[in-house]
Amino acid sequence: MPRAVFLDRDGVLIEDKHYLRHPDQVALLPGVPAGLERLLQAGFLPVVVSNQSGVGRGYFTEAEVDAVHARLQALLAARGIPLAHFYYCPHAPAKTPDEPGCACRKPAPGLILAAVSELGICLSDSYMIGDKRSDVGLGRAVGIPAILVTTGHGATELQRPGPTPDHVAADLDAAARWIVAREKARIRS
Repeated sequence: MPRAVFLDRDGVLIEDKHYLRHPDQVALLPGVPAGLERLLQAGFLPVVVSNQSGVGRGYFTEAEVDAVHARLQALLAARGIPLAHFYYCPHAPAKTPDEPGCACRKPAPGLILAAVSELGICLSDSYMIGDKRSDVGLGRAVGIPAILVTTGHGATELQRPGPTPDHVAADLDAAARWIVAREKARIRS
């Protein structure tokens, strides 16, 4: 069974452009190519899990989300880095605390559970990397370590209440280094 690193998209892999809908605005964040290469070399499957509530709010279509993902894939493929698995929640958040939300909007576990089911992922050997407390909450919801990166909203999120990350990293490459070091220490013990 493959092990995975689940990755938020905006603020972790690419610049957060606030309801990004145009593929030409996709820009990789520093540390992304090196971090993905490091994770792939360590045997992890990178899987994107992202809230895309702009679909549910009517700001853009699922086809536009797919076009943004295709652009992200192309930018990484040009560097020899495969990124094939994207799971996203298209729903707007619940309007009131009493309204039931969907099962896939982070921090609900639906996106990761779908990936585990479809890809045969070994969840107990996997990780979550994000720039928001909801990403950390998703890691907690499925029982895996969660890393908060300070790119995107991460630095601001650290000041807010919410689930505590297992580690805080400057960017994806620093998070990948921590994961690889942690795995090596686990193997030795």
